[in-house]
Amino acid sequence: MKLKSFILVTGLVAFMVSCAPKTEVQVEETKTVCDRACLENYVNTFIDAVVARDPSKASLAADVIYTENGQRLVPGDGMWATANERGTFKLYVSDPESGQVGFMGTIRENGIPAILGLRLKIENMEITEAEAFVARDKKEATMLDSIGTPNPVFLESIPVEERISRDSLKVIANMYFTGLQRNDGKGVYPFTDNCNRIENGHFTTNNPKRGAIEGMSPLQQFQSGFFAFVTRIRDRRFPIVDEERGIVYALAFFDHAGTVPEITLTSGVKFPMSVLQPFTYQISEAFKIEKGKFREIQALYREAPYGMGSGWTEWEQVISSEPIY
Repeated sequence: MKLKSFILVTGLVAFMVSCAPKTEVQVEETKTVCDRACLENYVNTFIDAVVARDPSKASLAADVIYTENGQRLVPGDGMWATANERGTFKLYVSDPESGQVGFMGTIRENGIPAILGLRLKIENMEITEAEAFVARDKKEATMLDSIGTPNPVFLESIPVEERISRDSLKVIANMYFTGLQRNDGKGVYPFTDNCNRIENGHFTTNNPKRGAIEGMSPLQQFQSGFFAFVTRIRDRRFPIVDEERGIVYALAFFDHAGTVPEITLTSGVKFPMSVLQPFTYQISEAFKIEKGKFREIQALYREAPYGMGSGWTEWEQVISSEPIY
């Protein structure tokens, strides 16, 4: 009897289970986060592979997308065939949340110094996107290397109680581009009193040796209306945000239409312009932001064909001055 009862009960249980509604149990996928050290290591591995002229050493995904100066290339082409040595200047901007990292530094191409900017995206511990910026100016690359190291403020963590959200950091970074585009001295310019800017190794603020304009602070320059000859700042991207250190790595294009032969500063002084033909600057900027203001700016630029895009955005975004957050 006991055996028959057991068989009956187990059969009933099996029937009840088979008739019960099915529920899918979802197991959250474990995500491997690449932290600051991990992201910087990918940059170093990538550059080492470039100077070794061997893409197989760069941890590239099989379907990696690679651009160099806005052009889609196959890894192994472009600077991969000419680079032979790393430079000395190195600035990293790491964003573990997005899995992206930015870099500003120098390399040598067949022994000739050049400036290098990078944006890498890491997914599943492989590089899926690599965006390279190469400014081939020997003098400026040498100047950037002579600086040695970035301003120490780029390495300082923002106190936890003073940190602002990544979205807010992007909005502030875009205020720089908005204030500079056709600037009239009447915009909102959130700079600290001790903010400085370095472009391709040039100290372009607080440097009276380079003239009256570059002797000004960033705030004074913006208030002067000097940048009115920049007719459009477009394809504005803010892909990398280091919340811990308060840094935004931004990318954009500065158009000079050649239609502003003269500017009148807010002081009334007239300034003749030599920009009389259309051209574009491709720009990379690292903005250090403290308490909602620009504390330090490290910038890279190269002259590019007028109206060109980054290779990462749609045409409507390429020609738009609206930020791409």
